[in-house]
Amino acid sequence: MTSGTHDTDQVKKDRAILVSLITDEVKRSGINPEYSLEELVKLAETAGVEVLSVLSQNRETRDTKWFIGKGKVEELRAAAEELGATTAIFDQELSGAQVRNLEEALDLKIIDRTQLILDIFAQRANTREGIIQVELAQLSYLLPRLSGHGKNLSRLGGGIGTRGPGESKLETDRRHIRGRIDDLKRHLEEVTRHRKLHRERRKKTGIVQVALVGYTNAGKSTLLKQLTSADVYIQDQLFATLDPTSRTMELPSGKEIVLTDTVGFIQNLPHDLIAAFRATLEEVNEADLILHVVDASSAMRDDQMRTVATILQQLGSGDKPQLVLYNKKDACTPEQLEMLPLDKDHIKVSALDEADLLIIRERIQEELTGETKRFRIPAERGDLTSVLYKVGDVVETTFEENDVIYQVELQTGEYEKYGYLLEDFIDS
Repeated sequence: MTSGTHDTDQVKKDRAILVSLITDEVKRSGINPEYSLEELVKLAETAGVEVLSVLSQNRETRDTKWFIGKGKVEELRAAAEELGATTAIFDQELSGAQVRNLEEALDLKIIDRTQLILDIFAQRANTREGIIQVELAQLSYLLPRLSGHGKNLSRLGGGIGTRGPGESKLETDRRHIRGRIDDLKRHLEEVTRHRKLHRERRKKTGIVQVALVGYTNAGKSTLLKQLTSADVYIQDQLFATLDPTSRTMELPSGKEIVLTDTVGFIQNLPHDLIAAFRATLEEVNEADLILHVVDASSAMRDDQMRTVATILQQLGSGDKPQLVLYNKKDACTPEQLEMLPLDKDHIKVSALDEADLLIIRERIQEELTGETKRFRIPAERGDLTSVLYKVGDVVETTFEENDVIYQVELQTGEYEKYGYLLEDFIDS
């Protein structure tokens, strides 16, 4: 059963109350609870949920049985009855026992932030790889919680929390699910092996790769489309695109590079999801340059940038060359624009402005181009000509007796790899 199977079965829209617990642990984590709750509203709407109300509670620690306090459970039950809610969505991760206890007390479908994000990914996955990754993440998340999802799984009408693996799989025993996880991991290893072969092929041919990364809904897919004329899905919503897309882009010099869009990041991105999508996200590790796309108009811009930086560090890409694109400048107030840094590593752009797109292409070209060197190649060493074109752009060629003089704008990454072949021919 593939993701999205239940979309057409959904009889009525989920009507949800959103719940956030603010503990001392949450405060110490540096996560902004108000912003996280606002983001939960957007996530719920993205998943097709009608948000009826929002409840927050401050406690020193989470309640082991109910997650929130017993009094707040009663308040939630009364609000659900009054508003006609069918679902409660929690902004933090719940244990299986907490889900079971809350379901029994409230007679509602109980979903947490992780399950909501996984559900959105299940809706978005289109390729075989994406579908495998989502199902693997969902099963890895649900396996230790099976005993806590009895009512969830038996509820009719589908909706959030039931897409992807589906009810019938989750009602089978743990052994069957572990077997399915093993199967998915084998499939994913095969996909990863193919991806690795593609990457190695690209390296051998000297193709330069640039990766677009950023917080979800920062405008990465729009930039990919505008810079490469790619036919990609674009929507003003969280996780509009899930599967990575690579397209060829031409620089002002005429040289072609590969530009890859990656899945959008989000704070509290589920651990199971990062693990399942590691093969995809590792495209970032192979990139010669990272374009960090930022929604400059967002009130939480700095927090979003920190989240992206943290995930890049987790992936081992934190030290890669990076160009920050402050996107959506046309949606910024003059004060917001004034506060943005402007230097060679930070550009204010609109993905819909042709002049800005040209600036981006020029800056990518500059970033990938190192110093200019002259090489004196004997006429009989024609085998080195292909190396020269691999390590950079030949901007001038002159002839002196039996030698050919090449002036080359070096591409830093490629020169580091192949420059040793040319060391004896540098013309000082």
